[in-house]
Amino acid sequence: MARVLPFVLFAFGIWFWLKARRSVASLVGAEAELGLLPRDRQGTELAGADAVLERALVEARGGRWEAAAESLGATAKERDWERRALYARVLGEAAARQDSWLRAWRASRPDGSPDADAELVQASATVSRAWLLRGSPYAEHTTPEQADAFHELLPEARADTARAAELGPDDPSPYIVEIRTALGVGYGPDQMRELWAEITARTPHPTSAPLYGAHEAAIQYWSARWHGSAELAREFAAQATADAPVGTLMRGLPLIAWFDHHDAAATSRDYADPRLTALVDAALADVAAAPADHPRLPEVRHLLAYFLTRQGRYEEALEQFRLVDSHVNALPWRTRRDPADFFTSTRTKAIRGSEARARIRKGV
Repeated sequence: MARVLPFVLFAFGIWFWLKARRSVASLVGAEAELGLLPRDRQGTELAGADAVLERALVEARGGRWEAAAESLGATAKERDWERRALYARVLGEAAARQDSWLRAWRASRPDGSPDADAELVQASATVSRAWLLRGSPYAEHTTPEQADAFHELLPEARADTARAAELGPDDPSPYIVEIRTALGVGYGPDQMRELWAEITARTPHPTSAPLYGAHEAAIQYWSARWHGSAELAREFAAQATADAPVGTLMRGLPLIAWFDHHDAAATSRDYADPRLTALVDAALADVAAAPADHPRLPEVRHLLAYFLTRQGRYEEALEQFRLVDSHVNALPWRTRRDPADFFTSTRTKAIRGSEARARIRKGV
């Protein structure tokens, strides 16, 4: 018996290995059939495809600023504040890592006068650099040295934001950038409300659609992780959705509030709660009615892909996954060290769940 046991264990090991290989091969086949890309093909800079912004980033990495200037200038001309705030943040994040192109841009004007677009990116870059120095959004994972570097840079970020606001008096984007400073500095509630008033004064409702990006940033301030509570975050989300037309994506905000305060300890039963299902359905309706070119639409699709998977609504989840595939810089994926792995592992659950449902329907 003692001599046979090693051979039995070896045989079982081979069996499990072959089974695992078949499982992986099956998954790869299912991904290919659905037109989905593997983990190593998921980009971590954007939440969704944007040819203009992607070109600007490629050019910036090559040290060239003209594409960034052209793309951001177009948003100002069209008063497309939603897209402008998004472009400013993404370009600022790129400049926080390598800013030779931004320095060249800022020095490009013959008369030496500041360029409103370049100064907006500079403000965003300074805030992004501060957060990079911090190392983690969670205080318990931040060293004292990182915290000191973070707080030393924030006053510079405030000065850069003030300069950008002065150069673009009608533009809400500098104030949206400032929300990230508000998180770090610790603005009091009244100071935050004053900042929010600057944004809403430049995007009065109903003459302007509410800005999803501004609300997504502000709800972080009102969350328990920063300077508010679960109740305040929920109230902020409810106020945003109260009179917002369908298609403005505001109904994605209650999902953010719920995720931030409940996901870590949530069970399958919590995700099946009818009240949460109603929130997901409302967000689905918002997404369905949103303009196809809404710059923040992919962000809400990412949220829905996660919530629908957790609710066992696998076919609906896969539809959202298909529409955002190849980009993972969005909630909830960016809350993990490896967003692409979190994205694809959740997607795998949706694929497996959908396959199981199909077998049941076929009676297999």
